[in-house]
Amino acid sequence: METKKLLAHIGTDGILKIQTPTNFKDKSVEILVVLQPLDDPEDSPTEASLPKYNGWGKPTTKKSIQAAIIKMQQLQQEVGLDKNSIREMIDEGRRF
Repeated sequence: METKKLLAHIGTDGILKIQTPTNFKDKSVEILVVLQPLDDPEDSPTEASLPKYNGWGKPTTKKSIQAAIIKMQQLQQEVGLDKNSIREMIDEGRRF
């Protein structure tokens, strides 16, 4: 059993959207929802302040994004293709 505490926002359409990473995949689960309105509108989360998750269900942070950029730059150096090779590959791909 996992217990998570999240902040969420119910839109004007009355729909509550919850995004949370979990280890449970393709399983039926029991969910308990407790709604407690926040008193101060400044405390209510905005779309920008809600946590974001990557494709693997892990939270994205400034640190994780910077690490991904560094990995991409390292891969670019390892592959070492010049711009002409990339253009040739694109042109060849268009032939198919």
